Amino acid sequence: MSEIAKVELEGKVYEFPVVEGTENEKAIDITKLRSLTGYITIDSGYKNTGSTTSAITFLDGEEGILRYRGYPIEQLAEQASFLEVAYLLIYGELPTQSELEQFENSITKHTLVHEDMKQFFEAYPAKAHPMGVLASMICSLSSFYPESLDPNRSNDAKNLTIHRLLAKLPTLAAWSYKNSMRHPFNYPNNEYDYVKNFMHMMFSLPSEKYEVNPVVVSALNKLLILHADHEQNCSTSTVRIVGSSQANLYATISSGIAALWGPLHGGANQAVIEMLEKIHNDGGDVDKWVAKAKDKDDPFRLMGFGHRVYKNFDPRATIIKKACDDVLQAMNIHDPLLDIAKKLEKYALEDEYFKARNLYPNVDFYSGIIYKAIGIPTDMFTVMFALGRLPGWIAQWKEMTENGEPIGRPRQIYTGYTTRDYVAIDKR
Repeated sequence: MSEIAKVELEGKVYEFPVVEGTENEKAIDITKLRSLTGYITIDSGYKNTGSTTSAITFLDGEEGILRYRGYPIEQLAEQASFLEVAYLLIYGELPTQSELEQFENSITKHTLVHEDMKQFFEAYPAKAHPMGVLASMICSLSSFYPESLDPNRSNDAKNLTIHRLLAKLPTLAAWSYKNSMRHPFNYPNNEYDYVKNFMHMMFSLPSEKYEVNPVVVSALNKLLILHADHEQNCSTSTVRIVGSSQANLYATISSGIAALWGPLHGGANQAVIEMLEKIHNDGGDVDKWVAKAKDKDDPFRLMGFGHRVYKNFDPRATIIKKACDDVLQAMNIHDPLLDIAKKLEKYALEDEYFKARNLYPNVDFYSGIIYKAIGIPTDMFTVMFALGRLPGWIAQWKEMTENGEPIGRPRQIYTGYTTRDYVAIDKR
């Protein structure tokens, strides 16, 4: 017999079914709460509210578990390519060799963007934030592909839009950087794989040959996989609620990019570098700043340590720490900010204060260091996050539309004025 939750309101008892997921997570189904009782629930920030059921990503913050479609993140990051993981997230299963080749070939074929879009870039000032540029560029793709506006188009047409997005976002992301530098744009080189092509578009110059370091490509491949999905976070739930209105996929993904732009969501790795710069500019005394972090009366907080979801450790950080070490060793970089970062890491891993509070280095700590080391500017960090998260956003949108979920429409409890009469302006 399935479990029942009972709620007593005004002397009457109501029963609501308990839903259990495949990983034994439990939820009280309150779909009929308002119609039966006239009540709604209040859950600020939706921290205890499940907005949907999903078969894409399983996350257990207490145990430090992250799986995509059942596959442990550790195995995927070590053995898979980013496009292989993208296929898994979007279509539900790991691709066969022929399926992966078709997928990669389709994406490769669509990496170019319309030449008219260059004029959009030229209209932005050099100091325009690349996330704002990227969000608008992705949204504007719908004007070049008006067939994407039809919510009832065929599966083949939807897949074409999905492949175009996966193909063009790296081009537009790299061009947003080139535009800020006032460098000439680099066209995609379809002889390269997904990650190498992005690095080429970001950093090569027409005046000299650019060699992409394979260690960097490997690290970025891992980072993109680690960021590919993360359950119902702020940007993902934004994508689902915007998509529930049957907005086209380009506009829907643009909304996710805008949500990710917020410093409380996608800006954490940028905050890590800004913190390192602050410590460096103060003289680089790590002991002093660790003491400030330990002082409960000091507002300073270390960025990139601990996680609001993972309570014991971030499984992604364990993976990317080695990649970070490999990048720093391969590039033989001597940067005072990275020296400070290594000292902070040592504190977090060895100091009892940090260990007792689970203030371990998280994925944002290491990703910021990697991006810094390979020359990606700080305001591009969140763009890199978006590049990785794109398959997850697409998968969540696809699942929601295929399940026929209704348009999102949260309720509220009104706390404003009750009825009052209009007063003429000369009597106010």
